Amino acid sequence: MFTPVPGFVLFVAVLTMACSSPSPQQGSTPEPASTATPAAPLPLPGESTITGTITYEGTAEKPRVVNMDSDPLCMPEGPQTSEVLLVGPGNGLQNAFVYVKDGLGDHKFTAPQTPVVLNQKGCKYTPHVFGVQVGQPVIILNSDPTLHNVHAIPKANAEFNFGQSLKGMKTTRTFDKPEVMVPFRCDVHGWMASYGGVLAHPYYAVSNADGTFEIKGLPAGTYTIEVWHERLGTQTTKVTVDGKSGATANVAFKG
Repeated sequence: MFTPVPGFVLFVAVLTMACSSPSPQQGSTPEPASTATPAAPLPLPGESTITGTITYEGTAEKPRVVNMDSDPLCMPEGPQTSEVLLVGPGNGLQNAFVYVKDGLGDHKFTAPQTPVVLNQKGCKYTPHVFGVQVGQPVIILNSDPTLHNVHAIPKANAEFNFGQSLKGMKTTRTFDKPEVMVPFRCDVHGWMASYGGVLAHPYYAVSNADGTFEIKGLPAGTYTIEVWHERLGTQTTKVTVDGKSGATANVAFKG
């Protein structure tokens, strides 16, 4: 009978371990560890709505008629009036951009994929003032049978300038950074203007013809609300909500 010596047993054990656990060959690359895709940030838990009215103190001038004689194709529906200062019943101020300027912390928001449409019809931009989130598509549409030149003039984002020569043409753009506000112009029709408020979150509104607005879905907290108007400048106010019930924020601009 063969009786193994201790040294022989040790040699066999080492050889077995080497065969059962091979080392990577020279020049091979180990498989990388799997990485999970980060989950999209969840909406903030809150149901508070901030409502209010933006008003104009003073006697508003009558909107002037815009001279479009340089392009007869611009007036299929008759003359247009200026939208720079629109004051409705009860001195409600239209086209004020109202948004949460501060109070949301560092929470990240996923941009919606539903596009905002900026239309050119009757040689004016519609809407005159709008909001959009960073990364959300903006479709710029030409609904006129004439040439338009879309010229966005931001400070934080990249400037763009392109022509749309045919009715029905569409061009899509996005913005990479928050910016309040981004002016839009038409280099062909100098009276055309629009303004886009680009935000990293969805808490914004544009005041209606009577000056009213609402911002929905806010969690509990204290927020700085800023109101922007193209002629009258900006104003801010503080609003506290509990995440369930609503709150009111009224702002008046002096003429």
